[in-house]
Amino acid sequence: MKKQFLGWTAAALLFPFFAAGANDKHDAFLKAEKKARYGNYEDMKKVTGELDHPLKPYVEKAYWQRNPSLQHQTEIENYLNVYQNTPLEWPVRKAWLEYLKKQNKKAAYIRNYRETSNNELTCPYLSFQLDLGAPENAIMNQVSDLWVVGKSQPKECDSLFSLWKKKGYQTPDRVWQRVTLAAEGGTSSLLPYLKTLLPEHEQYLADLYLKVRKDPSASAGLYRYKKKSAKEGQIALYGVRRLVWRDKELALRAWEKIEKMFSYTDEQKADVYYNFALSLASSGHKEARFWLNKVPKDRQTSKLMQWQLANMLELQDWSGIVAFFTGKENLTLGQQYWLAYSLNQRGEVERARQIWQTVAKERDYYGFLASARLGIPVSLNNKELNISDKLKLEVANAPGFKRARALYELDRFTAARREWNYLTDTSTKEEKLAASMLAADLDWYDSTIYTLAQIKEWDYVDLRFPFAFRNLFENYSNRSHIDVAWSIAISRRESSFAPDARSHANAHGLMQLLPSTAKYMNKSTVSRSVLYQPRTNIRLGSEYLKYLKKKNHGNEILATASYNAGYHRIKRWLPEQAMPAELWIELIPFTETRNYVKNVFAYRQVYHTRLGRDGNVLAPILDMKMGG
Repeated sequence: MKKQFLGWTAAALLFPFFAAGANDKHDAFLKAEKKARYGNYEDMKKVTGELDHPLKPYVEKAYWQRNPSLQHQTEIENYLNVYQNTPLEWPVRKAWLEYLKKQNKKAAYIRNYRETSNNELTCPYLSFQLDLGAPENAIMNQVSDLWVVGKSQPKECDSLFSLWKKKGYQTPDRVWQRVTLAAEGGTSSLLPYLKTLLPEHEQYLADLYLKVRKDPSASAGLYRYKKKSAKEGQIALYGVRRLVWRDKELALRAWEKIEKMFSYTDEQKADVYYNFALSLASSGHKEARFWLNKVPKDRQTSKLMQWQLANMLELQDWSGIVAFFTGKENLTLGQQYWLAYSLNQRGEVERARQIWQTVAKERDYYGFLASARLGIPVSLNNKELNISDKLKLEVANAPGFKRARALYELDRFTAARREWNYLTDTSTKEEKLAASMLAADLDWYDSTIYTLAQIKEWDYVDLRFPFAFRNLFENYSNRSHIDVAWSIAISRRESSFAPDARSHANAHGLMQLLPSTAKYMNKSTVSRSVLYQPRTNIRLGSEYLKYLKKKNHGNEILATASYNAGYHRIKRWLPEQAMPAELWIELIPFTETRNYVKNVFAYRQVYHTRLGRDGNVLAPILDMKMGG
């Protein structure tokens, strides 16, 4: 049963509006919102005057978005002032600005404009300022910033850009800056247009950039660099940095010649060394160590140090690891763990034990591994959150909290999270903690988790690792014959228990299932809306874990990695010669999958312990082998 952070009496005091009749009040809001959206001004005023609901300003928003009018200018601007910086503001402000632009109300537009990334609104703002006598140089400098980007800008900027060009601000240097931005990660289809803006003797450079963008191997064709100019060198540098990720041998041969052909600064060379080191190390290339050692000390990022470690682990160079990490400050837990491991391999058992004892104090994948090494209980470092009823009452009665709660209850999750983010972004740390506790009591699991992460309060374990949808996880885990701590850890890592979560890869719901995966497990098509239902998502996700466990012959490490990266890819990562499982995990070539496996097993341990179970779920990893 879910732990209650508030008793029923306290909850009723904190949420008086919702204590009774919430559905009737929500129905009244929905009717009023519809009336305001499609009715006239009198309809909107009537329904808002009669409505007693936290979402009353959403009724007004529905009307003002569709019906901006100079006749009601004062009312609209008052609304924007009252709800400034809230999620209610920008939908209305955008509609209002677009209306003022059409009406050519320049002064009103300038007065109502607020800084935005929407350049359809920014360009008229700058144009109107010029029209009303603003200093030309100040405005044109802002226009320069708008023009020198690696993408096309909206048509609303065309007339402003024409004036900017006419005034002499479109210099060759600015054109080249934009060419560079468009070629190196921007919109490459912009390059043929930008080519026409370059001086005639440099127009070939745009063609060369486009060729290298489409095919990095073109950078290895040294005959293309006819003038051996600094700009050709810039293109060659860009190309070879990309080429090393596609054709490592060609990149290595090309760089050997390109480096001699052009005069590069130490900083430019360091960029190449860094890219080569990452690429070669992540693929286990035989020259990785050489390039890792070429990277200057001031460029030694945590990412690079991880691959430095991985390279030495793959070679089982225990002495190299000890020499590299001994004496370094601020080592990560992983670096400390593997330093101890290497010392242990060299027979320096007591030094290794001392380091592992320090690591084992942490609630972390490496902390749990170190605990298993030492044969001691894991440490969750849990803290109880104590917040006064007075502060909880203040937060619960904040208009933003009331709006967020009402939107959650109406299943308007995106809008609810916007209100929640506004609430927490404008709160003190103590208020955020109070809000986290209130959200936990209302089962807004993801809001609690993200808010505590935002303020780096990691030790409120009960709040950060809730037993969300516990009955469903237990039911379907038992049915699929898998460990419930494993399935719930997967969901915690995948979605933070947001039922409506959707990834860029088009995965849906609590356990982030692709529609194709859901169809395969269900033996029939499953709609996206159904995947957002916790019962269906957990059922299919648990079945999928069972399937992956069977495909991987009962190996839950491989099944976990397969859940993230796909079964067939994982099979390709297995070594020909058997290696320790913890070493294999550390050498997973995809950073996302490597961290995913570590996080899931750490979360699994947390849930294992919170379920009242003894033992360390990572202990079997120490005796397990992969591959061979």
